[in-house]
Amino acid sequence: MALLILNSCINCDMCEPECPNAAISMGSKVYEIDPLRCTECVGHYDAPTCVAVCPIDVVKPDPHNKESLDELAEKFVRLNSYL
Repeated sequence: MALLILNSCINCDMCEPECPNAAISMGSKVYEIDPLRCTECVGHYDAPTCVAVCPIDVVKPDPHNKESLDELAEKFVRLNSYL
């Protein structure tokens, strides 16, 4: 399942540089996570780094982008196939 950042984000700039898939960028008001790039850090880390560094706990599972661990792993492979 991809993650999303709630509108209560304070734009602290902690999450964007931590994302190994470059899935986080500044949206019109708050940071946003691209569900096509988010693997919840599968293939990189044991847990999503954006969740770990968020000081106000506004990174949550995206109910509109549910994916299994296997699907996230396949997405990781596709995103990193150039390696």
